[in-house]
Amino acid sequence: MSQEWRQFVMNLESIEADHAEAVLLRHGAQSVTLSDAGDAPVLEPLPGETPLWLETKITALFDAETDLSNLESDLLHSLALTALPPHHFEDLENRVWEREWLKDFAPMKFGQRLWVVPGDDPAPTEYEVVVKLDPGLAFGTGTHPTTALCLEWLDGIDLTDKSVLDFGCGSGILSVAACKLGAKFVEGIDIDSQAVTASQQNALRNSVDERFIAGTSRRDESVQYDVVVANILAGTLVENAASICTWLKPGGLIALSGILETQVDDVQTAFNDVIDFAPRMIQDNWACLSGVRIARTIHESPR
Repeated sequence: MSQEWRQFVMNLESIEADHAEAVLLRHGAQSVTLSDAGDAPVLEPLPGETPLWLETKITALFDAETDLSNLESDLLHSLALTALPPHHFEDLENRVWEREWLKDFAPMKFGQRLWVVPGDDPAPTEYEVVVKLDPGLAFGTGTHPTTALCLEWLDGIDLTDKSVLDFGCGSGILSVAACKLGAKFVEGIDIDSQAVTASQQNALRNSVDERFIAGTSRRDESVQYDVVVANILAGTLVENAASICTWLKPGGLIALSGILETQVDDVQTAFNDVIDFAPRMIQDNWACLSGVRIARTIHESPR
């Protein structure tokens, strides 16, 4: 296959990311990406913050025909540098990049019955419950501990004829799994419209679209659900604790994830008045809290 793209990769060191990005875009970059050049993940920024890693690299993708002969000299001049940080060019084959992740995505089992398989690959007949997944641009393949914990929890409860709310649905993996495990109706919510699209497509791919709806807000705020699953972030869970609890029927089941083990107490405290929690589930320093809504009312925090 012919080489169709050139990629420029450079460590930023002390360079301002937006300044470097402006130069790359001026030279015709089709995309510019910032990523971790070391091993220091940014897990949950504070409100209003857009933090970068301690060691950040910038990657720009160019059409193979783009003249990049002056790129390095322009970076030096525009960024007022005497020498560029470590950097290199790469020639890339033309391929469907959004499909590349499938190469390393093998079928995965969660709990006793549930399997997640990539794309439209055929699943072995011995797989009892199968979710065919293509996340597209949305988060959620089952490989992250928070998603895995939620899938195992869903597999372990009785979802037959239950209504389910998936708060922060991402790719729709939890919503589709709930449908496949017997739920009669599932609503997915995500603030990202791309996630809504991905979850709808995955519901269609799994032939459960007639039992699933998704949107960026709840269709009807008065509706309560038998089951609520929220795989988001600890801060969002705490901030929305009152609303989340009102969405769940008394006696209903709930799972909260996207929580670091060090954040468990804060999240549990926000829900303790309404949720009777089971023992926490932990995997690789991530936690999933599950429980039952008891017949009490949680009061909105003053704003």
